Amino acid sequence: MAPVISSAPPSRRRGFKLSRRMNLISGAVIIGTLIAVALLSLVWTPLPPAKMQIVHKLQPPLAFGLLGTDQLGRDVLSMLMAGCWNSLSIAITAFAIGGTLGSIAGISAAAIRGPFEALLMRICDVIFALPPILSAMMLGAFLGPGRFTAITAIAVFMVPVFARVTLAASLQAWSRDYVTAARAIGNTRLSISLRHVLPNILSAIIVHGAIQLGLAILTEAGLSFLGLGMAPPAPSWGRMLADAQTYLGAAPWLAILPGLAIALAVFGFNMLGDGLRDLLDPREANR
Repeated sequence: MAPVISSAPPSRRRGFKLSRRMNLISGAVIIGTLIAVALLSLVWTPLPPAKMQIVHKLQPPLAFGLLGTDQLGRDVLSMLMAGCWNSLSIAITAFAIGGTLGSIAGISAAAIRGPFEALLMRICDVIFALPPILSAMMLGAFLGPGRFTAITAIAVFMVPVFARVTLAASLQAWSRDYVTAARAIGNTRLSISLRHVLPNILSAIIVHGAIQLGLAILTEAGLSFLGLGMAPPAPSWGRMLADAQTYLGAAPWLAILPGLAIALAVFGFNMLGDGLRDLLDPREANR
């Protein structure tokens, strides 16, 4: 009896592949647009984000400016653009620090094993017991609110996340035949980790990193909402939401617009992560 290659017709398989490709394209377009807006805000915004015009306060969209003004007469579009840079820069910096440290720790634990691996897992458990919001509150008590506090809180929480992901992927790689062959010819554990293990787990790190960036954006917004993110007058999506609570009835756009911006950023990173997983995972590519 001939083996069954696939139960789905070719047209359906093509539809699945197109859908997976669209995830990657959609996520890349959304994130690319947000990055372009963030970079543009460094050199141009319709009005200075911190400029107050009390006479024009709480103007609806198109009445004064494209997206209206807030309770202090500041241009909402300018604040959203500048807040895009602050949110993305904090999330990406925290991701780079936490992801790098966590990946190094996970790869090292897989190579060394023994007490070092057990110690790393216990440290991860301790950090997981302290959510990033609580960590930021403790840091804020000593350092005060600001960019450094937000970056540190998010990065500290990301270290155990990446450590566990890279440890699990590295342990699988160490059980492969090519690693056994490399050890048989006398390669050191450091050489094996860099030349054989890391290239084979890099796709898992990239995919997980894209999804974690979305969570970092959400966490930064939460910290700013609580007053632990960027210090005023620097705009932030989370603090725009916090400031809009009082004016939900009179000016709902003050909450809707930054909320949509946060949701769009998280959605874009999740779509990008799904698309990268489908692209880099050979098991998904063959479906």
